[in-house]
Amino acid sequence: MSEETITLGGGCFWCLDAAYRQVPGVVAVESGYSGGYSENPSYEAVCSGSTGHAEVVQVTFDTEKIDLRVILQLFWKIHDPTTLNRQGADVGTQYRSVIFFHGEAQEAEARKQIAALQAEGVFANPIVTEVKPLENYFTAEAYHQDYYNQNPGQGYCSFVIAPKLAKFEKVLAG
Repeated sequence: MSEETITLGGGCFWCLDAAYRQVPGVVAVESGYSGGYSENPSYEAVCSGSTGHAEVVQVTFDTEKIDLRVILQLFWKIHDPTTLNRQGADVGTQYRSVIFFHGEAQEAEARKQIAALQAEGVFANPIVTEVKPLENYFTAEAYHQDYYNQNPGQGYCSFVIAPKLAKFEKVLAG
C-alpha cells in the first residue's frame, strides 16, 4: 500500500471528517488546526479566531485505491469554496476554504482543479479557496476525532452534518 496525506479546510472539521471517513480508499482522517501562528492551540482559541488557524482534516489515502484528483474533486462537493471565511452559519477565518498541500504535485493538482472549475463556471461565484504549503499543523483534541459517529444525536450533527452527508452519499454512489 502506498499512502499520501493532504490537509483540507472547508468549514467545521466535523463535516469533512464525517464525509471522508465514508470514502473507499481513505485510510485515516484526523481533525486538527493549521495555518495559524500560535503553538498547540485549543479548540476554544481557534474558535475565537485569535490564532489564525483553520479547522482542517488530514486525509490519508491509499493511492492504489484512490488518487489525489478524486480526493480534491470530493472536496469541492463537500463544502462551498466560494464563501470567504464561512460555511453556512459558521463564520470566521477558522472556517475558511483552504488546501494545505504536502508537496508540489498536490499544489499543482489543486491549482489545476480550481482553474478548471472557474473556467467551466461550475460555481456561480469565484472560488476563494487558499492553496498553501502545510504550516503549523496541530492535532485537535481527542473528542473532535470521528465526532459525528461518536455524537450522532448532538444538534449540530443532526441538523447540519447529517443532511450534508446524505447529499455526499449520493455523490459517492453516483
